[in-house]
Amino acid sequence: MLDINMEFRKGILFIRLNGALIKDTVPTLEKEVTSLIKENGIRNVVFNMENLLSIDMNGISSLYSNFELCKNNHGTSILCSLENRLVSVKIRNSRLSRYMNEASDELTAIHMINV
Repeated sequence: MLDINMEFRKGILFIRLNGALIKDTVPTLEKEVTSLIKENGIRNVVFNMENLLSIDMNGISSLYSNFELCKNNHGTSILCSLENRLVSVKIRNSRLSRYMNEASDELTAIHMINV
């Protein structure tokens, strides 16, 4: 199961993920988040991973495709609050860590985007 909480402030879409971002839940992310970014041309996105319990390659690929959308909109996408060790290891061992910046928390992510 994946719960998604979204908030748009200061020109940044904050996406707080709770649960598992895996093959079965990726369609939820794509329906709620990816379509929103596409339809509204959102430039900057922060994925808060604090309450993400697990992720697989499907989830990582979905995060990467959202990164690409933001990049094409002349913006950026940042991961923050990688608290879960298993999630952080999978992300750091994937190609995603080469593209997306990482912040310790949402406030740091705001500062990274607004530099």
